[in-house]
Amino acid sequence: MIGTIKKTIGVLSFSILCACGSQSATTLQGAIYADPSQPVERRVEDALSRMTIEEKVALLHAQSKFSSAGVPRLGIPEVWCTDGPHGIRPEVLWDEWDQAGWTNDSCTAFPALTALAATWNRDMSLLYGRSIGEEARYRRKDVLLGPGVNIYRTPLNGRNFEYMGEDPCLAAKMVVPYIEGVQSNGVAACVKHYALNNQETGRMTVDVEVDDRALYEIYLPAFKAAVDGGAWAIMGAYNRYRGEHCCHNKRLLNDILKGEWGFDGVVISDWGGVHDTRQAVENGLDMEFGTWTDGLKSGSKNAYDSYYLADSYLDMLRKGEASTETLDDKARRVLRLIFRTSLNSEKPLGSLNSPEHLEAARKIAGEGMVLLKNDNGLLPVDLSGMRKILVVGENAVKMMTVGGGSSSLKVRHECSPLEGIRAAVGDRAEVVFERGYVGDLSGSYNGVLTGQDLGESRSEEQLIADAVRAAAEADIVLFVGGLNKSDHQDAESFDRMVYGLPYAQDRLIEALAEANERLCVILVSGNAVAMPWVDRVPAILEAWYSGSEAGNALVDIILGKVNPSGKLPFSFLRKIDDCAAIAGNYFPGGEKVEYGESIFVGYRHLDREGIEPLFPFGHGLSYTTFEYDGLTADRSEMDRKGSIELSLRVTNTGDRDGSEVVQLYIGDEESSLPRPVKELKDFRKVELRKGESRVVTFTITPDMLRFYDPQKGWTAEKGEFKAYIGASSRDVRATIGFRLS
Repeated sequence: MIGTIKKTIGVLSFSILCACGSQSATTLQGAIYADPSQPVERRVEDALSRMTIEEKVALLHAQSKFSSAGVPRLGIPEVWCTDGPHGIRPEVLWDEWDQAGWTNDSCTAFPALTALAATWNRDMSLLYGRSIGEEARYRRKDVLLGPGVNIYRTPLNGRNFEYMGEDPCLAAKMVVPYIEGVQSNGVAACVKHYALNNQETGRMTVDVEVDDRALYEIYLPAFKAAVDGGAWAIMGAYNRYRGEHCCHNKRLLNDILKGEWGFDGVVISDWGGVHDTRQAVENGLDMEFGTWTDGLKSGSKNAYDSYYLADSYLDMLRKGEASTETLDDKARRVLRLIFRTSLNSEKPLGSLNSPEHLEAARKIAGEGMVLLKNDNGLLPVDLSGMRKILVVGENAVKMMTVGGGSSSLKVRHECSPLEGIRAAVGDRAEVVFERGYVGDLSGSYNGVLTGQDLGESRSEEQLIADAVRAAAEADIVLFVGGLNKSDHQDAESFDRMVYGLPYAQDRLIEALAEANERLCVILVSGNAVAMPWVDRVPAILEAWYSGSEAGNALVDIILGKVNPSGKLPFSFLRKIDDCAAIAGNYFPGGEKVEYGESIFVGYRHLDREGIEPLFPFGHGLSYTTFEYDGLTADRSEMDRKGSIELSLRVTNTGDRDGSEVVQLYIGDEESSLPRPVKELKDFRKVELRKGESRVVTFTITPDMLRFYDPQKGWTAEKGEFKAYIGASSRDVRATIGFRLS
């Protein structure tokens, strides 16, 4: 019955749309494309056969900041996009970035994708995708511009907070459930930025030179997983590769994405990422947005007709200079997108900023926070007998959902760390706040105002002195600092200039440590930072940008309501020169950047060079302890069609319930080409009650042993391998050897 109702609603909606065009609904009765019970491909082909060249071209370019035209004559609706990937962007005017002035577009801000990756939990990724997809559906958006899966190549990339870390396996396994969750709402996930978008400096022009091993082993696997996982859209990157911009790059789009991988969705340009009509036509782009981001102010009667995939494309077609087969392929892909999204009669209604979404944001944030250090069990905070808690730092009060670029959001309310702490502590102890440092005084982005007055009259010296004086009188000091969404910190269009903390925070932390040995440093950031004070601070917590429920999620961890289980999705370096890319050629003198480190990114480089990280990839502590034992394999050798199953027992040996991420790395003991010491291949997150044991299993297949040989393609060589089971890339608990025959 429900299915019948949905089908009827779909038909009625289509009839209404048709009646609005010049062709009546009566004329279209019996049309295959108008029947939601028909397979999508039949509907696509039927609609395509009824369209003129002009209507096909109109599908391929913007008609406003975030929409493209449908086919009004046939009742085929527009495509509406929205920025993500952490929440649904507030509505903007038709042709401008300024706010539209809506009062009902406040969304839930979900944690940044670094926080999601740090959960190492596929279930959290599915929950995230489903929840944000419901918000997009409610706002009647067809395409969510996210998630981002570009690799964390350096800690200076200002956009790292939008991505999923330094390891292709982690990013690949976390992106697929996100896509599934979003698209279950009839909203397309548009995975970005394809590809090699690893810096903001010169991002519109820089030409990346990377060898094929690094391309296939490091920078493409998460995109390949997204395609295999059914993503309906992919966004091209701003940068160039082999001299061609990635939004119309023959090798990336035609040869690899649509050729090798068989992608059947749409390739959407990043806003302003298209530069040439012929390349856009021939090299795989399907939809063009934002070419002139000032909309109709460019001087044309209709600026959108001047886009590369608009009148100039029509002119080529009319002169016979462009293939109609290529045009049909592009239009077919856009129609397929429309039937999967706006004309999907099975899509749910969605919801916006619901209690369930706020709870999801809080749960994901709490599970993603990473306890980096906890000497003497300083955390969780025991409130019994405590008189005064001192909270220090601008990030304890500053809104973090506004700013940072296209992921900036408009929320009904953002719970700050200070607010969360005060609400949870109540009258059990006095909570005192000292600012400690002055960072970013701004409070707006594209017309969204935080309403915060962050003005400060005290000098740097006075701020530190006041904080130190209060620290000497407190039972515990919680410093909340890190980075923010300002230029040259964690922000689109800008890279960081230095690896250390800004605003004299290092000096402040040193002074607080001198005044009170019970100091916990809480970092709000999307990037690793230098920590010259690390040996003087007993507890350090990476809290990320945690969205609407940041303060509540933080206090859940601090007071022990939630046992921390997050693990780092990227390495924290002791110094910036320990980064292979920085030691090479990160800031090029010209328009080219060479990825001279090849496949040795992140922990792969640290392992090869024997460099000790500040905190390793995969690291994260708990309020309980876990023991690993009994690693066994069901066989010691496998052929190219076989597999090996590993089993081990994990036991919660502490006095609290908790979750542990068991990580499988594999190393090739005898390879014809240089390979990392070990590489992440799989992981399991297991929840264990105190005293509970559980057997964890991994299945090793020949595909997990492959590397990319530029001469042979993907290759798994015979020989000896070693499996490493660890709690991080450096905390290896057990190893076992095996052979591929």
